Amino acid sequence: MTWSGGRTVSEKAWTDLGARLSGEVLTPGDEGYEEARTVFNTMIDLRPRAIAQCATVEDVVHAVTRAREEGVEVAVRGGGHSVAGMSLTEGGLVVDLRRMNEVTVDRDGREVRVRGGALMGDLDAATSPHGLVTTGGRVSTTGVGGFTLGGGSGWLERRFGLACDNLLSVDLVTAAGDRVRSSSSEDPELFWALHGGGGNFGVATELSLRLHPLPEFTLGVLMFRPDRGPGVVRTWRDLMATAPDEIGGAVIYLVADPEPFVPEDMVGTLVCGVVLTCAGGEALLRDVAAPLLGMRPDAEMIAEMPYQAAQKALDDPPGYRNYWSVEHLATLPDEAVELFCDRAEDMVVPSPTGHILFPLSGAVSRAPGDHPVPWRSARWAVHPLAMWEDPDDDARARRWVRDVRSDMLPWSTGDVYLNFVADEGRDRVVAGFGEENYRRLSAVKTRVDPENLFHRNHNVLPARAMPAATAPPPRRG
Repeated sequence: MTWSGGRTVSEKAWTDLGARLSGEVLTPGDEGYEEARTVFNTMIDLRPRAIAQCATVEDVVHAVTRAREEGVEVAVRGGGHSVAGMSLTEGGLVVDLRRMNEVTVDRDGREVRVRGGALMGDLDAATSPHGLVTTGGRVSTTGVGGFTLGGGSGWLERRFGLACDNLLSVDLVTAAGDRVRSSSSEDPELFWALHGGGGNFGVATELSLRLHPLPEFTLGVLMFRPDRGPGVVRTWRDLMATAPDEIGGAVIYLVADPEPFVPEDMVGTLVCGVVLTCAGGEALLRDVAAPLLGMRPDAEMIAEMPYQAAQKALDDPPGYRNYWSVEHLATLPDEAVELFCDRAEDMVVPSPTGHILFPLSGAVSRAPGDHPVPWRSARWAVHPLAMWEDPDDDARARRWVRDVRSDMLPWSTGDVYLNFVADEGRDRVVAGFGEENYRRLSAVKTRVDPENLFHRNHNVLPARAMPAATAPPPRRG
């Protein structure tokens, strides 16, 4: 079946749906519609025919059922952070979960239940008072559901694994409108698919996640003038090769904001920054970071703080045009370091653009199962994250992101963390899961969503809709 965003549906259909919901249905012209269709990436300017602001699981069932009956395209919105714009649809129905944002902590059982519309800020606010955490995104405005189902890479991943590694159960509303629960003992094959397979299999109305004690957390931000970048990155690379799992972070070329620790003459200029995160105290971070500190950073901030506060410290500002991608690397030789640093000169600035290099390994590489996240075996992730205001810079920003990827191809594993990319085509989607995993995911998709109702995502096709040959791009490195 072909799901249409432009199919003509009577106003009565949406009025009837609204009468069934505890929440509200917004259509063009309604007060609040324009705000409700605004997403993080302002390049995405789609106008849904209706937005179902669901307040209960029953609301979700009604919305999905109506969309299926009417044959209209469905998009599911949690945090609205999809850089590819998957949280919206042109002329279809958005299942908006933001009113379903409750978070419930079982302190003794070290488990948290998160409703489908909760953001990272909601999760951290609920767990931090108990001294408990789970791997979350690197900004507080990301939706927990999409982040986790897509794999979930965050500051604590080297210590506690990916977000999906901490997944205990998921409650879904399927394309048929059925309410199902998936866990290691309840439909384990579907549960496997939800460890990185994204929103392909239904609307996640609640997730249960494992929690971990975190008595101390330390954040460090070091800034160096950009000409010092290659030496800084090489030093950081070498120390991360032997760093304990408690240490994470990134190298980020960015424009320095006005902060008390930033010299006035660096504000508004390009800098090479090192973010250091530590699931422990300041003494541990300083000990590991000694080689960097010995380079005498031009700006330095190291402080113990609540994890919740650290999660907000680097929030991406809304209101910008966005285009992102990623390349995962098996190795990071000096030649790759030089190319990475040189490409910072082409960033669209001044803007919040980040030219980012993440370390993986640690608990990320010690998979607790055969989850469909092959990129976990990489050592590094280069993540060009372009953000800008002027539409005239669109082509330049996209070209910069693609050039960064192209530079890194000699050392690339070919894998893709799909939460980090826009729509880059079928081959990149398959590479995000791995060819064999993709076929296994397709079998699950065929069972729970044979008509591909949930296709506004990095889509796994049902088996009968798959091309005769579906293969990832050749692996490199």
